[in-house]
Amino acid sequence: MTLDELAIGKTATIKAVGGEGPLRLRFLDMGLIPRTHVTMQKMAPMGDPIEISVRGYELTLRKADAKCITLAEEEGAR
Repeated sequence: MTLDELAIGKTATIKAVGGEGPLRLRFLDMGLIPRTHVTMQKMAPMGDPIEISVRGYELTLRKADAKCITLAEEEGAR
């Protein structure tokens, strides 16, 4: 599953960070690192952008960028 597919209110763990070059580095700089927990907070009415909670702050991403983040859904997720 990728980050853009996570349902609102659900929590998952980042399994892999995709993208190439500067895009991947930008994700890592924003705290999107493997084994980090993320929670889907909001989604715009047309589905783009999305807002997630990661490492104690809210982060807004474009859906196309969120497709580069692979997740492992947690057992008993909130």
